[in-house]
Amino acid sequence: MTKLTSDIQANKLMFVEETQNTRIVWSLRNEEGDWLSVASSEFEYSEVMPFWSNEADAKAQCADEWAEFQPSELPLDIFLEDWMITLAEDGVLVGLNWNQDLEGLELEPSDVAKLYI
Repeated sequence: MTKLTSDIQANKLMFVEETQNTRIVWSLRNEEGDWLSVASSEFEYSEVMPFWSNEADAKAQCADEWAEFQPSELPLDIFLEDWMITLAEDGVLVGLNWNQDLEGLELEPSDVAKLYI
């Protein structure tokens, strides 16, 4: 059972708290090794890469058009030190703990990194 709600700010705070405790971040990857990214619902011509703070919430999204994907973990330090830089360079936004309705924040990678300072 997911702890994610329609309160996207609370989901963001849960993301930071859980990933600081586990030191793991989750995203979705297909068999070819491609990571999931989707068109932004907030910003025209932008892509978003969603991440979750636990495997169960990531796995819950592996249905319908995302059925080919499976949860894949990233160490928190790699997520913050490498991925946030690469996503910023590529102009890709970061989605944090999207709920079952795919509602959630779309943040600049630099803003995500600042959440851990």
